[in-house]
Parts: sequence; C-alpha cells; structure tokens
Amino acid sequence: MTQALTHQPYQPFPNSFKRDLLAGKKLIGCWSSLSNAITAEILGLAGFDWILLDGEHSPNDVSTFIPQLMALKDSSSAPIVRPTSNNEHEIKRLLDSGFYNFLIPFVESAQQAARAVSVTRYPPEGVRGVSVSQRGNRYGTVADYFKSVNEHICVIVQIESIAGVAAVHEIAAVDGVDCIFVGPSDLAAGLGHLNNPSHPEVQQAIAAIFAAAKACGKPAGILAPVPAQARRYLEMGATFVGVGSDLGCFRASTQALCDSYRD
Repeated sequence: MTQALTHQPYQPFPNSFKRDLLAGKKLIGCWSSLSNAITAEILGLAGFDWILLDGEHSPNDVSTFIPQLMALKDSSSAPIVRPTSNNEHEIKRLLDSGFYNFLIPFVESAQQAARAVSVTRYPPEGVRGVSVSQRGNRYGTVADYFKSVNEHICVIVQIESIAGVAAVHEIAAVDGVDCIFVGPSDLAAGLGHLNNPSHPEVQQAIAAIFAAAKACGKPAGILAPVPAQARRYLEMGATFVGVGSDLGCFRASTQALCDSYRD
C-alpha cells in the first residue's frame, strides 16, 4: 500500500517560504522546465521545499504558468517563478497571476536590484500597478491583501555576469533583496569558460558571491544538478539549492530505461 503524504499544502499567504529562507534554513528545490501542469503536479508530490517554474529558458508565459500554479495547490512545495527578464510589466502580470516568490535573472547592479524590488511592491514602497480583483488576492477575497502583501513578496536576484560579481556587495545590500542566487552556467560563460562551471576561476567567483551575501546577512543559493556539487555548495554556505530539473530527470530516466533493453 502506498503511504499517504503527510506534509501540509503550501500556503502562499503568509509566505512561510520567505520566512524560512531569511531564517537560513536549508531549502532544497527542483527546476521545472517542461511547462506542463501534469508534470508540475507530479513534481509537487515529491516534497521539495520549492519548485522553480522557469520563464527565461522555457516556453512558459502567464497562460501556462497559471495551470501549473493550480496543479501545485495541494503540494507543500513553494512555487517560485523566473520571468524572462527584470521587466515591470511581465512581473506585474505574474504577481496578479498568484506568484509571491520571484527569481530575477541577470541582475548586474544595485539599481537593477532595487528596481526588481520596487516593481513587486504597491505604492508607496514600490510601483506595482493595482488590480482590485485578480488571482493573486484570490479574486478579492483575501482580507487586508493590499495592506500587508508587500511584506510577503520574496525577491531573489540572480548573479551571472562579471558585472554582477563586481557589484554583488551593493546588490546584496539592497533593502528588499531576500537572497543572492548564482547562475553558474552564464557566469562560467561570462568568465570565458563556457559549459565549464567547475573551472577554478568560476568557483572562485561563486565563493566570492556567497561571501558577499553572508556579509550582508542574506542567504545564498545556486543551481547544482550534480549531487557532489550540490553538497559542496551547501558546505560552502549556500542554503537555497536547486538539485535538479524535471527535464533532466525525465531525459535521464527515459534514456536509462531504453538502454536497459538494448543488447
């Protein structure tokens, strides 16, 4: 008999994921790139602390994100979204769609980081546009939504360029930036080591990013689909770690299944 799941469904408001992230808890998650509600629902059964729904390198938009959010309603995994860019209009639509946790790609300056925070907050703390009734406030049924939602939005900024590394201390110090996340593949490419994030120069930059986050009292994270790398980054101080992806797991498992029946 299959054992029933005992964990509680994730509740986006109040944002327990943001609370745990800022408390320095180890949060292990998975990337979701398949852009499909059924695979997202299955992924949500595993019990990851968080699931990243990717809009930068996956064929996702608001119309595909919403079914995936619906599919994750019974999961204990906190949904996070990565928009295509640090784009005010796109982020506004994602907020209204029901996302509370954001991973903003390719942040290279404190000004860009501050902008990312600002577009997720209603005035006077920010510039988020107001829709009175939308999915994010459960169509107007969340009491005191407009009064308190700003404090429940989580903003994680991604450092993945030479300019980002150079400005990481200023970026990490921005009020409202909750976590510093390393994009190892683009960082490696920017440092001249395309497809080689294990290069010593890249590893040195990653360590510097982690140190800057720690110095500002902010948690650090990274995507590390190789188990040995993930464990090493955890030992280096990362607490927010993506340990794989739905696409990678599906590709590896289907290939292994096929290969197992070949002579």
